[in-house]
Amino acid sequence: MNFKSAEQQIRSNWPLFAGFVSISMLGAAHAFEKFGGLYPCALCLHQRSAYWMALGIAIVALMTRKFAPKFNKIGAFDAILAVAFFAGAFIAGFHAGVEQHWWPGLAECASDGNIPSSADILGALTNAVKVPACDAIAWSWLGLSMAAWNMIVSAFMAIYSAYCAFAGYTNSAPFSQEGQS
Repeated sequence: MNFKSAEQQIRSNWPLFAGFVSISMLGAAHAFEKFGGLYPCALCLHQRSAYWMALGIAIVALMTRKFAPKFNKIGAFDAILAVAFFAGAFIAGFHAGVEQHWWPGLAECASDGNIPSSADILGALTNAVKVPACDAIAWSWLGLSMAAWNMIVSAFMAIYSAYCAFAGYTNSAPFSQEGQS
């Protein structure tokens, strides 16, 4: 399989690929939390919600393609994926700006670092969970924080989702000129 045919496979199965990327990003975030001890701040959790939305959209798109093959607007899901990924890129970009102290974070970011966990509320634990500040860079690679890397991945996914939606690469994109007479 050469690069061109691999890229055509990705384009024609974009919801599947978008779902895989969403699962991978969520898995990486949870791995950093569980194995790296890098607990998420409030903005980190908001970034994850965009991937959960994209995963749900991808699943609905795949189920629609499987169980309603005559539905001729399957590509509309690519446009909806683009919106979800653009939202994720915006949230991640906002978080990266907070980390760089370009602007203040949300009110929920202003914490002394100790908030009771749900288990504390239920009386099961007596220790508080240490929540990191939103403006602290917990990890970086090549000079970019996790939020900045997330913004790059989300922006790429948004742009490619929009490209698939408007170019008609998911076999029946609603915004393409193909099949219209």
